[in-house]
Amino acid sequence: VQLVEFGGGLVQAGGSLRLSCAASGGYFSLNSMSWYRQGQGKQREFVASITYGGGSTNYADSVKGRFTISRDNAKNTMYLQMNSLKPEDTAVYYCNAKVMRAWTDVRPFDYWGQGTQVTVSS
Repeated sequence: VQLVEFGGGLVQAGGSLRLSCAASGGYFSLNSMSWYRQGQGKQREFVASITYGGGSTNYADSVKGRFTISRDNAKNTMYLQMNSLKPEDTAVYYCNAKVMRAWTDVRPFDYWGQGTQVTVSS
């Protein structure tokens, strides 16, 4: 299973970016998916998550009202729409997926993307 993030870049404060995370490879199903981020010198932190059907989402307090997570299961892709960006949102953003590799798996396995850099200038 491979997860690849797209869409990072440099943006001014107040601007917007949309990140994508595309899953590929052989697996039975993608369960919940999430975004995490890690600023320089900081620990990786949770940003947002979404269930398989998209019916339930969860956000870190720091991004509520500004970021929106979504997914398109037909495309095996998850998105993060980031609006009203702040300099403190600068970080490497990582995609996480809980994957059932086969129908016989008793629990999902964690997979991570390689990360995409988001830099917000003041």
